[in-house]
Amino acid sequence: MTINMPTEQLELFPDLEKPKNLKKKAEQVPPNLEKPKESKEKAGQLPQPSGYHILCAIPNVEDKYESGLIKADTTKHFEEVLSTVFFVLALGPDCYKDKVRFPSGPWCKKGDFILARPNSGTRLKIFGKEFRLINDDSVEAVVQDPRGISRA
Repeated sequence: MTINMPTEQLELFPDLEKPKNLKKKAEQVPPNLEKPKESKEKAGQLPQPSGYHILCAIPNVEDKYESGLIKADTTKHFEEVLSTVFFVLALGPDCYKDKVRFPSGPWCKKGDFILARPNSGTRLKIFGKEFRLINDDSVEAVVQDPRGISRA
């Protein structure tokens, strides 16, 4: 006795269309997830602060000590995370609008180097670079040249 088995699997859902080139689609990256290739496109990826928040960049950490000794990666990471110096990239639309809290006007502006507490704000990384969103009242000072400033 010979039993003839069907060579194809039974169609459970005959109304559904079979996907064509499924493997090719899986290998393709959606355009909104691709990394931008140019610096202009990277700049467009930065969030626009809302409300009373300030978007700040963390200055680059030196690779060596003044003596010439190379810093460990862990040391550079801690210096970056616990930095007190920030560079102001953008201010939210409500920054320094409260005349009662800020009678003398804004404490900083776009392009300033500021001092703030090391763990203040929301930390985020974009393409390997760390940024912070801090509150407008977290600014403690504006500095002209931050190169000589380090955490005590």
